Amino acid sequence: MPAGQRSAQQTWQWLQGRPRLAELCAAHPAEWAEVQAELAAAIARRRPGELKSLVEQAAMRRRMQQNFLSGERDGRAFALFVAQQVRHAMTEEAIRQYAFSQATGVQQGRVRFNLFNGWVAQRLLFKRDLERKPVSLFWFRLLWPLLWQRRRLMPLVEKRGIYCFYSADLVQALAALIAGRHCVEIAAGDGTLSRFLQQQGVAVQPSDDGSWHGAIQYPDSVSRMDAREALSQSPQVVICSWPPANNRFERQVFRTRSVETYIVIGSRSQFITGNWADYREQQHFDMAEDPALSRLVLPPELGAAVYVFQRKAASLG
Repeated sequence: MPAGQRSAQQTWQWLQGRPRLAELCAAHPAEWAEVQAELAAAIARRRPGELKSLVEQAAMRRRMQQNFLSGERDGRAFALFVAQQVRHAMTEEAIRQYAFSQATGVQQGRVRFNLFNGWVAQRLLFKRDLERKPVSLFWFRLLWPLLWQRRRLMPLVEKRGIYCFYSADLVQALAALIAGRHCVEIAAGDGTLSRFLQQQGVAVQPSDDGSWHGAIQYPDSVSRMDAREALSQSPQVVICSWPPANNRFERQVFRTRSVETYIVIGSRSQFITGNWADYREQQHFDMAEDPALSRLVLPPELGAAVYVFQRKAASLG
């Protein structure tokens, strides 16, 4: 249905499917013109803090309006709220894409590998097709520098829900960190990380609400449940790889009393992954990046980081 014929309620439901930036812009060109002008001015001034402020302001408006969603969904007030959410989604996705392009070095144009680069990347990173495998650091360090098109990798695979690659050493280190405790993976996507951990003997259950079905093929091994449902299983350890920026589900981890350790594999850029407002606001966990683990997330050009949240002793029990 064309955007002009959608009601506010239908637009709200459409937004829950997380449309991509191109879809948002095509459906709401006037709103995109406003957002684009605001972002262009901020980027031109080269002040990262200004971009961060734009995202935080939009997220704050959304949090302030949550109580509105349980009430009246007809009339001007709800329509204005939905229009605001459209602009918020545009802002977040545009900044995420900008930060991603800065990290990968690919700014525009069609992205593809030539035969040599594609063949080496396939043998190095995938078991078959786009099924990832635990990557050998030895072979990665030997072959990766030979790929002169290596910065094109992530823009190619991101469209299929692949946001990083896991070295075999990382998987082993995570298994040791989990140390036999009850573990769930939230927002697990196709369940690749859990599959690797299970091969190391970790009893981890991958879960995902399926909202990214347009980009990700969910196998039967991934339980279709949101974070709240997964956390109702009272896990001691929770792991999440590449949580969407400013998501609403990570706060549930910090509210779950059984959780002792929360492991986040994400980007150093606060525009790309994680709900940093919730990270800062929560009071029951100590947060720290583990540099040794961060170096085991591939490729290095991605600027990935592994953050470990450990429950404070005073919050136990």
